[in-house]
This record gives sequence, structure tokens and C-alpha cells, in this order.
Amino acid sequence: MHAKDILIEGYGRIQEEVHAAVEGLDPDGLNARPAAGANSAAWLVWHLTRVQDDHVADAFGLDQVWLTGEWEKRFGLGLPRRDTGYGHSPAEVAKVRVDSGELLTGYYDAVHEQTLTALRSLTAKDLERVVDDNWDPPVTLAVRLVSVLSDDLQHVGQAAYVRGLVQSAEA
Repeated sequence: MHAKDILIEGYGRIQEEVHAAVEGLDPDGLNARPAAGANSAAWLVWHLTRVQDDHVADAFGLDQVWLTGEWEKRFGLGLPRRDTGYGHSPAEVAKVRVDSGELLTGYYDAVHEQTLTALRSLTAKDLERVVDDNWDPPVTLAVRLVSVLSDDLQHVGQAAYVRGLVQSAEA
């Protein structure tokens, strides 16, 4: 198995979990924040998708799906165009509201497809390429891809947890 196949498998697991975290939740469930200052499942999935879209596009010299697929307009959040949610205040988290899980999974699926296309083109040598020299040591493509994978899996796990809290409160 090649490194790119492992990455493709890992990113595929994010997609499965994104769908599981939001499918079947109504708008109230998607946007529920279990405590003051907490994140909703909608915010968590939006954020992990924005980070993947932003970081993969940057690493591969691609345009963000958020902009080219007009997802920014579809969501209509009133946030800066390139906002990924990093460092959001509770008030900014509250702006990320959706009417359906399909909006979230549609955007994730479009980002996932661009990610897979990029990953399928990888060679072992590509993974050594420095994509961010603002760190010491500089960040390679391999490190960036694993970082996004890790971050996304953490956030989708949080979204699944929030889903469980929401559903148990409804029972």
C-alpha cells in the first residue's frame, strides 16, 4: 500500500463520519449549542470542511470549493469570504446556522471530491515538498495532510458527541 492510499482511506472515514453526524437532524438539532459558548454540530462540520477546503487547496495550488462552487453564497453566513472558523468567538459561532444537513454534507462531499482528486495524483516525492515555511521545521505536504486529517477527525467526533447530547435531550 502506498502512502496516498492510506491518506485516501483516512479522508474517506471523515466523509462517512460527517454524514453520520448530521443526517436526520432537523435544523434545531443541527444548530443546537449544548452550553453557552459551545459549538453546534453544524458549526463543527462547517469548520472542519472549511479547514480541509482551505488547507488542501493551498497545498495543491487549487481554488477553494467554498468560492468556486458558490458554497459561500449558499450558506449565506455573513462572515468574511475566506473565514474557516479558526478562533471564532461565541458570537461568530452563532452565525453558522443551517437549515439542513444536506447543505453541510453537500459542501463536504464537494471538498472531499477535490481532496481525493489531489491525493490520487500524489507521488512519494510530493509528500516531502514544503508547503509552509512559516514554521520551524517547515511543514511538508505529508505533515499538512495528516494535520488536516487529525483535526477533521477530532471535530467530526465532537459533532457526533453534540448529536448524542441533542438526541438524548429530546428523548
